[in-house]
Amino acid sequence: MKRFFLASLAVAAGLTMTSCDFLTEWLDALLDGGEDDTEYVDKWAGLVNETAYDAVVEGNTLKYGSHTYTIVGEIDPETTEYKTATASVTFSNIPSGLTEFTAVYEKLLGKSIAGTAAMIPMAMEIYARKPETGRACFDLLCNSSATVDGIVRILKDRFIPTEYSPEDDQYIQRFIPAALLKGATPANAYTPSTPYTVEMTMSPNGVQDAQLTGGTVTYIYILANGWDTFQRGVEIFLPYNGTQYKVFNCPSCYTQCKPIQGTWGGLK
Repeated sequence: MKRFFLASLAVAAGLTMTSCDFLTEWLDALLDGGEDDTEYVDKWAGLVNETAYDAVVEGNTLKYGSHTYTIVGEIDPETTEYKTATASVTFSNIPSGLTEFTAVYEKLLGKSIAGTAAMIPMAMEIYARKPETGRACFDLLCNSSATVDGIVRILKDRFIPTEYSPEDDQYIQRFIPAALLKGATPANAYTPSTPYTVEMTMSPNGVQDAQLTGGTVTYIYILANGWDTFQRGVEIFLPYNGTQYKVFNCPSCYTQCKPIQGTWGGLK
């Protein structure tokens, strides 16, 4: 469309087609900085796929192909322990795509406060690998499109460098999802323990009624060592008479964390 518009202006000005083509190319170079626009592709984008397997639930564990997800301990709303993990979820791999993410959410983790919170770093990592798939995962995981919009707007800036990003830009922190996992620290290049574990406990804010939204909100912490404050606040929503939890808010999970020491190795 831009080329057609510029060429039309040139013809209207009485230029020959040769002059028109030259003018169009010159203006394109001027507007685009002389370089073709290229789409950013994440290093781990090839891990995203929609291969389907049967999701098998055995107690607190779900198996999906060779991947496993386990609710080790659920959040206890009555606990007053706010600095030590009282709940955790382990998993062998980041879900491969929306198909697996949906199965894990609907059949096991989404029925649990701790399980739903543990899916935040999973969705973040999928978004980093392939934004359109990650966005769909957040659409499933979160209670509203406004919540999703707020999350992906920040993640895009955190994960995807622009043409103006300097080399070794400290603002680009592709490793943030890993920073939410047990064992990951700046000193070890945000390499988490395996199986991957999300540790959590209650927040002093407890459980509050959210009548305008039509449910209750449970305030919890993900405990992680990538920030100056290790308690990362998460709000989990349950609709009245609902059985599937949703993420209501989690901005402290994707705020800028401490600079990495070394080279991040990625997640499985």
